[in-house]
Amino acid sequence: MLDEKTLPKSFEELVNTSEVPVFVDFWAEWCGPCRMVAPAVKQLSEEFDGRLLVVKINVDNKPELAQKYGVSGIPAFGLYHKGKTLHQFVGAMPYAMLKQNVEKYLPTKETEVIDAN
Repeated sequence: MLDEKTLPKSFEELVNTSEVPVFVDFWAEWCGPCRMVAPAVKQLSEEFDGRLLVVKINVDNKPELAQKYGVSGIPAFGLYHKGKTLHQFVGAMPYAMLKQNVEKYLPTKETEVIDAN
């Protein structure tokens, strides 16, 4: 799992060039629901290792990214691939719901990444 300290030169570079979809958790330390969902985000990262890249962006440290990606409330999540937004959703949720929101866009052995358009 990446955070803003281990990002490539730019976040946009990561989102545009990653071979696998990039799941972004927009969060803040003061946000109780963000802290509640953090273990589920970590579990998502572990379960889909190699099929999904998970990145945590602290909106207090990177407000320009939150604004660019339309984050108005946290926790907020986005799924991006090759510069396209596949899915965005907001709110703390249990792991099963988080997984359901992501899994339908992931490639399987038979398919490429599912395009939201």
